[in-house]
Amino acid sequence: MTLAFSRLVSLAAGFGGVLLAGQAFAHHSFAMFDPDKTITKAGTVKELEWTNPHVWIHVMAPDDTGKIVEWSLEMQAVQQAMSGGWRSDIVHPGDKISIEFHPLRDGSRGGELLTATLADGRKLQAQAARLPVPKAP
Repeated sequence: MTLAFSRLVSLAAGFGGVLLAGQAFAHHSFAMFDPDKTITKAGTVKELEWTNPHVWIHVMAPDDTGKIVEWSLEMQAVQQAMSGGWRSDIVHPGDKISIEFHPLRDGSRGGELLTATLADGRKLQAQAARLPVPKAP
């Protein structure tokens, strides 16, 4: 009976470890964004993905050549976005918006959203719960 119980405990612990590892693997750092660069774009909302672990907003705005392309901007979790003034229905496809973000280091069209200014002038913070990382002297 003791050996069977021991195997059951080991199996349960192993299964729990797999579940926790999956959660850890699903989350990522924000190292892919360049915190030393800030880009501002004006465009129109394509979609707001109100989901965890991160909220996303997709904006149609010009690239460096003037061509209108999609920019995908990542935010924090829903609760953190809400602390910055965001709600699931605050923007809709076609709404005019101005976005400020740290771009992806690899140069692709996306980044970490910092602020968004809506057509009515409201300014929303995307990273309200994140503190700036102090720079080394």
